[in-house]
Amino acid sequence: MDLSFTFDRNACVTPIEPDLAVLLVGIAACQAASPTARVQAGMTQTAIARALLAPRDGAFNTAASRAVTTGKDA
Repeated sequence: MDLSFTFDRNACVTPIEPDLAVLLVGIAACQAASPTARVQAGMTQTAIARALLAPRDGAFNTAASRAVTTGKDA
């Protein structure tokens, strides 16, 4: 992502100082190495999707499923 983009063609572009860039990279590296980030990286999107789209009882809404299959109000 280029954060130095300007909409004014006559304005001069101010680049990020190297010290600031190094600081930002260091912060990002520390955040990526945190225990929370490690746990979240271990979670797979497919496992989360399976849990949401294939519940154990086989229905998205158990009460509505019972009402439809038995023909009675839940």
